[in-house]
Amino acid sequence: MTWLAIVRKDLALELRTRQSVVAMALFSVTVFVLFHFGLDRDEIEGDVASGVLWVTILLAAVLGVNRLFASEREDGALDGVLLAPIDRTSIYVAKAVLLYLYLVLLELVAIPAFAILLLGPGLGDGLPELLAVLALANLGLAAVGALVAGIAAEARTRELLVPLMLLPLVVPVLIAAANATSPLLMRIASSGDLARWLGFMAIFDIVFVLLSVAVFDFLMED
Repeated sequence: MTWLAIVRKDLALELRTRQSVVAMALFSVTVFVLFHFGLDRDEIEGDVASGVLWVTILLAAVLGVNRLFASEREDGALDGVLLAPIDRTSIYVAKAVLLYLYLVLLELVAIPAFAILLLGPGLGDGLPELLAVLALANLGLAAVGALVAGIAAEARTRELLVPLMLLPLVVPVLIAAANATSPLLMRIASSGDLARWLGFMAIFDIVFVLLSVAVFDFLMED
């Protein structure tokens, strides 16, 4: 499958260069350290903890989105990919899968660091539900991020264009993720309206994936 070949190529490059995931992880840990000392508190919970977590993940994701087409931009390789006799939708699928993997690897570092630096006792009983929130939020971020990265791939101001396009589009899924996470980060964790927010994120993910698949070929043509 074409998309799988692209994913393997990009993962091989990432393992060799260690630029995207390492930068995202270092950024997130640095932000948590700054919050730890800036707030002068060893423990936060609820809305504050949820907001710190998701803003950090979102900003780290921007770094990953900016790097999604980095290998294709070198020496005009993107033109060769677009001229190849392949379905361009497979490029979108590959980049979305790649960004999803980046986010998972980021969170393997970021969530423990967040728990140690800012949650005091740790995640407690809310971890299983948090994993479900992360899975759906990651899918939404990956779906939007891959589309935005493709649109901005050849723009000279892509470092500015990517966050300007990405942030407004992911506001719905980030609001849902933050609201779903907030009760899980209380001293006594509760599910709250978890099912409602998970359902909202699932609908967002499905709609945006289908929309992106439908328009990606046309946008890359332009």
